[in-house]
Amino acid sequence: MPHAVSLLRAARLARSAKPFLARGGFKRERCAGCRLATSHCMCTARPSVPTRAGVCLLMADIEPLKPSNTGWLIADVVADTFAFGWARTECDPALLALLRDPRWQPCVVFPGQYAAPERVVHAVPRSDGTEADEGGRRPLFILLDATWTEARKMFRRSPYLDALPVLSLETDQASQYRLRRSGRDDHFCTSEVAAQCMSLAGEDVAAQTLEAYLAVFTHHYLQAKNQQPVAWDGPAHRRLRDVAGPLPPR
Repeated sequence: MPHAVSLLRAARLARSAKPFLARGGFKRERCAGCRLATSHCMCTARPSVPTRAGVCLLMADIEPLKPSNTGWLIADVVADTFAFGWARTECDPALLALLRDPRWQPCVVFPGQYAAPERVVHAVPRSDGTEADEGGRRPLFILLDATWTEARKMFRRSPYLDALPVLSLETDQASQYRLRRSGRDDHFCTSEVAAQCMSLAGEDVAAQTLEAYLAVFTHHYLQAKNQQPVAWDGPAHRRLRDVAGPLPPR
């Protein structure tokens, strides 16, 4: 069954007047399930981890179309992943309904320096504004899936997010993402941010699975780009099996 990011991608493609061509990407036929060259498909490596926490992706216009987008990986791993396209002048009514859903405690994941101090938290919030607990509403992490410039604009121009707490992540680790260039080691890709959020929520298996799955995706993507075979028994796949269990037969 297609997940939220896949459905958003299909809707975005349906609105396109011309085919989307990824800059610098390979031009071979791609798998609809993982967006990789069919020769390097990783669909059989797709893990799924039960989580109490959920993820809501607010995606810039063409992010769902980019083969290097990692929001797709979150939706593969975390069943309760929601995805919405972002626009400055309108908001999807389904997104507003999700933010009002009493089952969820939403928070925006963004650097605290860009928010009013009273909104900033460093632990997973619950409905009374303190640390999350098992009996309260489920954490819902709102991630702005975009370039850094786009994400700052989205944060400033989304008034429906203004009343929500802002979860500011604190980490001394560097990003391991290698598929797009960034001049700073503290700029993480979307799936890395989701892994940090899951760790804060006590979802350690999901956090480790997201990290390992990103490494597998990176390996497949770069091997396809360089026209090299996939190392199914290499370190990336071994780590994914260690944290998420055996993969289905290929």
